Amino acid sequence: MGQTDLEVLVDMGFERARAELAVKKSGGLQGALNWLEENQDKSLEELQASAASAATAKADDDEEDDGSLIPEGAKSLVCNDCGKRFKNGDLAAFHASKTQHTDFSESTEEIAPLTEEEKKQRLEELRQKLAEKRERQALVDKEEQKRNEQIKRKATKESQDMKEELARKEQIKEAARKRQEKLDDIEAKKRIKAKIEADKAERRRKEEEAKALREGRAPAAPSTAPAAAAAAPAASKPAASHNEARLRLQTAKGNVMKTLAADATLFELAQQLESENGVPVASFSTTFPRKTWQAGVDFGQTLKEAGLVPSAVLIVN
Repeated sequence: MGQTDLEVLVDMGFERARAELAVKKSGGLQGALNWLEENQDKSLEELQASAASAATAKADDDEEDDGSLIPEGAKSLVCNDCGKRFKNGDLAAFHASKTQHTDFSESTEEIAPLTEEEKKQRLEELRQKLAEKRERQALVDKEEQKRNEQIKRKATKESQDMKEELARKEQIKEAARKRQEKLDDIEAKKRIKAKIEADKAERRRKEEEAKALREGRAPAAPSTAPAAAAAAPAASKPAASHNEARLRLQTAKGNVMKTLAADATLFELAQQLESENGVPVASFSTTFPRKTWQAGVDFGQTLKEAGLVPSAVLIVN
């Protein structure tokens, strides 16, 4: 027993509900394939709603006129606008709704059923069209995925850049805090030393007064001579005070001259080189005496603490 048109369509890979609509609309395998091809972009729900609406309209027309859409003796309908031939009135009506063609005539020529070879050819054509449609959709999906990945990479890079900028600012703040702590510690030590010297002088003065009283003489007036004598050498040879460091930096891109405050850190120097000259810095070194300062280990030192004041030549690695 041969297969029905519906079974053939299901075996071809069409879903049963869509195939049933195609057979009902066309009345044969050839018309069903045409209908499926013309409606391949419509959803099943849309097709079912359209079929229900058409059935309601047909029922209303049948109540008014129960005649056949093709008069007796006619075997088919021909669209005079495009020349297409239709097996029944439903197919002609569907064609008219799709193309807005309205000029149809009757024909006594019967539409011959498709041969097995023609069926296979039509099936292959339909499969090729479906494959081409899927290929086009795959290309669209690929492009969309590529755009989404580009957007994601851009957002990730912006987020990473923001994190690195925040980390850099935190490093600068931490270096400044450590530098201030060192300055505060130096000032505190100076105050403690001055207090100790003042206490010693006060104890000596009291001892001199007590000794004078024991010997029955007036205590000697405090002498400022030692202080003046001590101050004299200092006045004659003032201590060198350098507040800036003049640096010549040997980089892969050439020599760079920089002048920074003596209390600036090696980290700040590295940041300036990277932002202003495009030179990444992993370490600084000198040739004589041979010494190296590594990033993340020694960059918290000030230029003065590193012995680079008032001037120095550094190799940038």
